[in-house]
Amino acid sequence: MTLWEWISGALILFGATLALTASIAIVRFPDTLTRMHAATKPQVVGLILVLAGAGIELLGHGNVWALVLVGLFTLLTAPVVAHLIGRTAYREQRHRDGLLTVNELGDQVD
Repeated sequence: MTLWEWISGALILFGATLALTASIAIVRFPDTLTRMHAATKPQVVGLILVLAGAGIELLGHGNVWALVLVGLFTLLTAPVVAHLIGRTAYREQRHRDGLLTVNELGDQVD
C-alpha cells in the first residue's frame, strides 16, 4: 500500500466515525435544537472527509468532479436547512425551557 492509500483510508475511517457519532447523537439528544446541531456540523464534516478520501483514491478519474460537486452542494445547503429547522422548532416551541438565554427571535416571530 502506498502513502496515499493510507491517507485515503484514514480520511474515510475518520469521516465515517464522525458520521456515526452524529447519528448516535441525533437519537440521544433530547430536543430539536440540540439534534439540529448534531445533524449539521459533524455530519457535514464527516461527509467532506469521506469525499476527500474517496477523491484521493479516484485521483486522475473524471469522477472526482462529481465528489467535489457533492461536497460543495452539501456545504451550501446544510446551513440553510439547519436555519430553517431551527426557526420552525422555535416557532412551534419544540425546545427545552431555559435552553435559550438570549431570545433574539422573540420580537420577530410574535
